[in-house]
Amino acid sequence: MITIRLIPKENLEIIIPFLEELNPNIGAKLLSSRLSEMIAQGYECIGVYNNDELIGISGLWFLTKYYVGKHVEPDNVFILPEYQGKGIGELMMNWIFDYAKSKGCVASELNCYVGNKNAHRFWENQGYKKIAYHFQKEL
Repeated sequence: MITIRLIPKENLEIIIPFLEELNPNIGAKLLSSRLSEMIAQGYECIGVYNNDELIGISGLWFLTKYYVGKHVEPDNVFILPEYQGKGIGELMMNWIFDYAKSKGCVASELNCYVGNKNAHRFWENQGYKKIAYHFQKEL
């Protein structure tokens, strides 16, 4: 049975193995340190469970920007490979959209790596449109 719920902040360390899958060049210790900083900045995360087994995650940022208003940004969205292609991602996104609306959000936006064509297809199927480039510079 698939369920989706917020992961309590005091239990968020359980997502570190998922973050390691998404960020294989960043060690667990640094991911954990960054996670602590993110929690202090308002980060939330949901878990997708098959019975009691965590099979997917999505971080959530709630922001307000001039051009879009209050919105949710799903972040580090990951479902275990053996559960992909079974409609679980869509269930998760519907849960996120409902939750975001309950918090007064009027939109959602996200970042997706340029080369991740499967994710592009998924996000477009969820109604997202490519509208900009995300630039980054190390300081």
